[in-house]
Amino acid sequence: MSVLSALLSHTPLRGMLDPEPVVVAEIEAAVAVLRARVTAFDPEIVFLFAPDHFNGFFYDLMPQFCIGVAAEALGDFGSLSGPVNVATVEAEACVRSVLAAEVDVAISYRMQIDHGFTEPLKALFGSLTSPPIVPIFINSVAPPFASCKRARLLGEAVGKYAATLDKRVLFVGSGGLSHEPPVPQIKGADPEIVRRLIDGRNPDETVTTARLTRLMAAARNLAAADPALKPLNPEWDRRFIALAGQGDAQVFDQFKDEEINREAGASAHEVRTWIAALAATGAGAGYEFHSHYYRPVPEWIAGFAIASANRLAA
Repeated sequence: MSVLSALLSHTPLRGMLDPEPVVVAEIEAAVAVLRARVTAFDPEIVFLFAPDHFNGFFYDLMPQFCIGVAAEALGDFGSLSGPVNVATVEAEACVRSVLAAEVDVAISYRMQIDHGFTEPLKALFGSLTSPPIVPIFINSVAPPFASCKRARLLGEAVGKYAATLDKRVLFVGSGGLSHEPPVPQIKGADPEIVRRLIDGRNPDETVTTARLTRLMAAARNLAAADPALKPLNPEWDRRFIALAGQGDAQVFDQFKDEEINREAGASAHEVRTWIAALAATGAGAGYEFHSHYYRPVPEWIAGFAIASANRLAA
């Protein structure tokens, strides 16, 4: 078995509200470097750790971790839509292996995934169908959250299962670093918002248009340094990247939810996807980390980062 991980931020605003062309070109070049490395690696199976943004998972039943053995992309914000080429046999076996490692994980035979999953697939492969995918949801926007340590343990368990496959395995972590887009919180929300957070599936055009309008307005205001919005935190982002560079995902066990909220924003909990992917890459043996790009991009409401890692020889 050989292992590679690809770690990258995502945004639904790409192409709708972009930063200056030179910044877009920088990011596209960094993604191209990562894509070339993945292409050369030629993975036979992909384990994709990603969040959801109240598109496929809701408070009517909110798991902390869920592995899909069948999945369909919703196409939110114009992202890729349709059936996902899920490695069903491996996904089912992964669930059993992770549970045997005493990490509680849900299983879904009808997982609905949003842009948090599909953007990295589009960036790295251009489609939802190749290579086979094991989609792994990590709750990152709907508190309360399983700890960063639990995300690390999930990743280690997945990585140890993947080591039994004798395949070229790619682990993907999809998430922004510091950011706080206008994702509503259920505590204190008005009844209509509460209803949508509990079960907002299949929203009509009015709801989706209003959601996009709020998101774009927030992005414009953040780019204009509106003091009413929580700014991105490049210092926190660079500290996270530096910790990732230590080659042992256990360093993230120290992270506390209150500190993440205060310093990096309510959606920075998406770093759990990076933590899980890095832990899967190391699987107890450590990893070598490569930071390819970082820049705070307020127009995309994200500390935007691109990185990769490979497992150290035992």
